[in-house]
Amino acid sequence: MEWKKVLTALTAADGISGQENSVAVIAKEFLMPYCDAVTMVHGNVWGTLGKRQSGKPHVLLDAHMDQVGFVVTAITDDGFVRVGNVGGMDRSLMPAQRVRILGRKTVPGVVCCVPPHLQGGEERVLSFSEMAIDTGCSKAELEKYIMPGDAVSFDMPLRFLENGRVTGRCLDDRCGMSAILYALSLVQGEELPCTCTVLFSTQEETGERGATIGAYAIDPDIAIAVDVTFAQAQGEDPTKCGTMGNGPMIGISPALSRRLSEELIQLAKAQQIPWQPEVMAGMTGTNADRFSVTRGGVHTVTVSIPLRYMHTPSELIQISDLEKTGELLAAYLRRCTVC
Repeated sequence: MEWKKVLTALTAADGISGQENSVAVIAKEFLMPYCDAVTMVHGNVWGTLGKRQSGKPHVLLDAHMDQVGFVVTAITDDGFVRVGNVGGMDRSLMPAQRVRILGRKTVPGVVCCVPPHLQGGEERVLSFSEMAIDTGCSKAELEKYIMPGDAVSFDMPLRFLENGRVTGRCLDDRCGMSAILYALSLVQGEELPCTCTVLFSTQEETGERGATIGAYAIDPDIAIAVDVTFAQAQGEDPTKCGTMGNGPMIGISPALSRRLSEELIQLAKAQQIPWQPEVMAGMTGTNADRFSVTRGGVHTVTVSIPLRYMHTPSELIQISDLEKTGELLAAYLRRCTVC
């Protein structure tokens, strides 16, 4: 696959949780060449390879489309835009960030900040309700283009770094989407022992609502939630993080199917695909938590790409981890059996 084209297009599209239509349109276009049919329902995008048959397992591959961001709550009399957060973010990183307000017209802006010269030695992290965006426009001008409820996203393009690394906004979870698309390209034209549905889901960052709706409608036997997880950087506990460049992390958790986790681990070893364990003592914090309790229960596992600086405008991944994730997913589709 043309990684720069796929990843650049997916990360360039806006998709604040609950307002994912722009990225959904692009996701549908990328998915169509691999699927017999592609559907958009309640914001979700899904496509199926093959026909469901008795005795043939139905596998769901999922990655969420939505990203963290803001929502406009008010426009002040002096022309500043008040916002609330959509998803979890570090408030200390927000001052001076470039953003764009997605109204009837896209309006660029900057999150307000106080210069250090005027802080008087007393630094304080503002709450989201205290933050404002400076667009250079008056209230009357802004009201022509935006209104409360409009989404606000970080304005940060994708950048390819040295040694196969890439940084930008919303790699959580556009890199997971890319890994699934890569897996589909690897098995394209092959006769698989399973039926596979790909779900690009909405609203993961605000409660996994898209996954709940999608999984109920699709009714899979097996579900693999492809997401990101923490990659070790400076000062972080290595026991709680993965290592960039060491391949995907396979989830092990009471909330997941231990048999499915072991199958993926043994498959990775047999195929000589580098992998890492991700041990979680409880819930996973991903769409997998919804899949496992759908209808009468679904055998569920997570496969995660290590990512640094999560929920910031400058998330960072290693492209080889994305590729190995796709290879592992493709290998599983080729060997899938009924759980």
